[in-house]
Amino acid sequence: MPADAGYKEARAISEAAREKDWKLPSFGKGLYLGNFQPELISPQPEMPADAIDKGELFLATLGTYLQDHVDPQAIERDNKISDEVVDGLKRIGALGMKVPVDYGGLGLSQVYYNRAMMLAGTWHSSLSTLLSAHQSIGLAQPLLLFGSEEQKREWLPKVSTTHLSAFALTEPGVGSDPARVSTTATPTEDGSGYLLNGRKLWTTNGTVADVLVVLAKVPRSEGRKGGITAFIVPSVTEGVVVEARCEFMGLRGIENSQTRYTDAYVPAENVIGREGLGLKIALATLNTGRLALPAICAGVCKWATKIAREFASQRVQWGKPIGEHDEVAQRIAFIAGTAYGLEAMLDVASRLADEKRNDVRIEAAIAKLYGSEMGWRVVDELMQVCGGRGYETAASLQARGLRGVPVEQVLRDMRVNRIFEGSTEIMHLIIAREAMDQHLHVAGELMEPDVPLDRKAKAFAKAGAFYAGWYPKLAVGRGQAPKAYSDYGELAGQMRFVERSSRKLARSTFYGMARWQAGTENHGAFLGRIVDIGAELFAMSATVVYTQTQIREHPERAAETQDLAVAFCTQAQLRAERLFNDLWTNADESNHRLALDVLKGRHTWLEAGIVDPSAGDGPMVPSAEIDLGIPVAVAAMTEGSRS
Repeated sequence: MPADAGYKEARAISEAAREKDWKLPSFGKGLYLGNFQPELISPQPEMPADAIDKGELFLATLGTYLQDHVDPQAIERDNKISDEVVDGLKRIGALGMKVPVDYGGLGLSQVYYNRAMMLAGTWHSSLSTLLSAHQSIGLAQPLLLFGSEEQKREWLPKVSTTHLSAFALTEPGVGSDPARVSTTATPTEDGSGYLLNGRKLWTTNGTVADVLVVLAKVPRSEGRKGGITAFIVPSVTEGVVVEARCEFMGLRGIENSQTRYTDAYVPAENVIGREGLGLKIALATLNTGRLALPAICAGVCKWATKIAREFASQRVQWGKPIGEHDEVAQRIAFIAGTAYGLEAMLDVASRLADEKRNDVRIEAAIAKLYGSEMGWRVVDELMQVCGGRGYETAASLQARGLRGVPVEQVLRDMRVNRIFEGSTEIMHLIIAREAMDQHLHVAGELMEPDVPLDRKAKAFAKAGAFYAGWYPKLAVGRGQAPKAYSDYGELAGQMRFVERSSRKLARSTFYGMARWQAGTENHGAFLGRIVDIGAELFAMSATVVYTQTQIREHPERAAETQDLAVAFCTQAQLRAERLFNDLWTNADESNHRLALDVLKGRHTWLEAGIVDPSAGDGPMVPSAEIDLGIPVAVAAMTEGSRS
């Protein structure tokens, strides 16, 4: 198959799986189109009293269990979460946090589920990864969204209490290209079920899961559309064999597998939804499932604030605590401000998900992207604040009679969040695709080189009518009025900045698309900056709105809350302004040329004078894993070590 044909097929499959309709309003979508609508997120909805009571009770139960029964250093030392710990999590209901009570779960809100992820993740990241892989992308969520009533009645009580689940999509030879998923599900002759054949890689919980969601391709045939389909597969099914447990730089307690499926029989009633719906199921699952990851990142940032405060106030150098020296103080301010901003973004997105009045796909994706990037920066800064004691292992610190603060472990654990459930590069493409959706709907055919002239003429007329009304609105707006957004008090200026920047962002996106047309998707650095600007603006908006809620609910700390909000918004505004400048003043083209030269081997002389300890061990990448392109709709699920 020619490379361009393979890419077009992959893109077509991804587009078919992507949710195209916007049945509900979207704050994030409007932000990228220059339509700032704070009323969609402000004021925040109040949580029902029973949801608060239930959530707080579980958080107390989980916190007590972790402190009394789980040794995080044992997980690190043994590279395993013990069976006793997992059994304890089952007993307190931690496997069924999001499952409704009617199906045997706890029925927690998204807000409290995320707070539980935050709590578990600060005790040890492997715990939150196990729970998140089980509930955010494991069997429960796909069944709640697409399962039959019979499937829900059979499986939800099990995965809420006794059965660990996992999600299997990635394959050893297939990265982000859904057109080349090689695991097959062949219908049996009698029509009773399917035979699965293939391998799945990086299945978190895969070595210990009792049941898996496996995505496999059903062949097309007469009267059968086929396509990638989601199956419920018990791990005891004959033909399901774990070939290897994968080990990583961090998250040393997770059970991550490469698993082989050989003529593994799956009954027809174990199809989730219908044939060909697998990618759509996976994408819909991630819309809110992604929020677990920024919850973990926000929790770590709150922990980093605590550790930075304690260490930098006790460690004395040059006659005063190191935290009072300006360079260290700047790092601490960044850590504390970011922790507040991430918690605000998480809370706003979680309440939106609970309320179900808005489409949160963009907000959840931004929260994942922004949380993982900022979380990594925070932990890196914490390492710098703590210096050598941050780089030393907790076990070594304890052996010397010091408190075992696991900064180096947290750094290792945090790093993967920029990769799994959608690498930063993939998240940029996904969010950019959604952000440009309106433009592609209106003017997409104008940008395609092989569209017939008569269709281009119609598309030109359609685009002209849209942009004649849309573009002039981007010139002026409410954010230019000095007294606009006065309802937000001292934070009104931040909201005015977001409104003005939203319109500027929409103009910049339009300029880029007009300049590069069909080639826009090849300018990944530009699209990444567009997305990152929107992320900063969403974070600022969420922080202002969340601060209003905090002042209302905790008036005794209004001044402190306001200070944190101003600090974070000032930091975010400066980052956004730098990104705007970098859109058009950068070294993207020369950097791209240099990278291509490196790939061609033009500068191999630069590699002289080193010894590569891995040389000759074998191929770095399986021969089949040569991607022809990155279809943006599905890549988030396949690029990473969670699924």
